[in-house]
Amino acid sequence: MRNSSATAEQRELVLEIDRIFDAPRELVWRLWRDPEHMVRWHGPEGYALLHCDIDFRVGGQWRRCMSNGPGHQHWISGEYLEIAEPSRLSFTYINEYDGFETVVSMDFLEFEGGRTRMLFRQTPFISREERDGHGWGWNSGFEVFARYLAQFTDSDWSPKGRPRSDGVAEDIIAARRRAEEEREHKNADATQDH
Repeated sequence: MRNSSATAEQRELVLEIDRIFDAPRELVWRLWRDPEHMVRWHGPEGYALLHCDIDFRVGGQWRRCMSNGPGHQHWISGEYLEIAEPSRLSFTYINEYDGFETVVSMDFLEFEGGRTRMLFRQTPFISREERDGHGWGWNSGFEVFARYLAQFTDSDWSPKGRPRSDGVAEDIIAARRRAEEEREHKNADATQDH
């Protein structure tokens, strides 16, 4: 499904996120541009990139596969629409399971103290549930992104740590620990209710 065929209601479904990252704009930009960085941060907590192709130019294609465990593959892809380094990035975003196309636009603004303010916008969505699911995914992913940025303490902007697909990344371990704690908490609540 293409944007032109989205209904008026779908075009009104917009996801907007405003975040401040404790890193210079040029570094934030580099982490979106370079696949060597992207495999270390992209995706919600508990997910990893199994595949990451980036042709970083206007009209260039990108394609990634996220996974949260053995046998799970979530393919996403799109085309770069606008690249104005280091201030603006826009691309189409397609979940390959339904083919519905959204457009993501991000503005990166210099912020006080050498930080970066990111204004993120994605629209249209096929449904409110899809928008809210993307909201969870992006917000979780931006937490991972912020933790990855925190590893850059000097002028060496080469990739840090290992790709998340190795299954030992800190966020994956943390996600598993939280899932276990949530199960224990639900079990304790269920026991108290009986």
